[in-house]
Amino acid sequence: MELGEKLKQYLEDNGITQSHISRKTGINPVKLNLALNGNRKFTFSEYELVCGALKVDTNYFLKPRLPDGKEVG
Repeated sequence: MELGEKLKQYLEDNGITQSHISRKTGINPVKLNLALNGNRKFTFSEYELVCGALKVDTNYFLKPRLPDGKEVG
């Protein structure tokens, strides 16, 4: 599952709107929507802002993996 999909699912599961995240982070709502729907990639800076708004560590949605797609550890 891609980062945007994970974030979108988290928002839906927790009743958090994209507009709320956009307001909290300053990320343009169109850019945020495109990233959450897999049509653009989050920058690391945007990802940090979203995690900050959600009050989760940046490791929450990302896990180390190898080029073959397998998670490390």
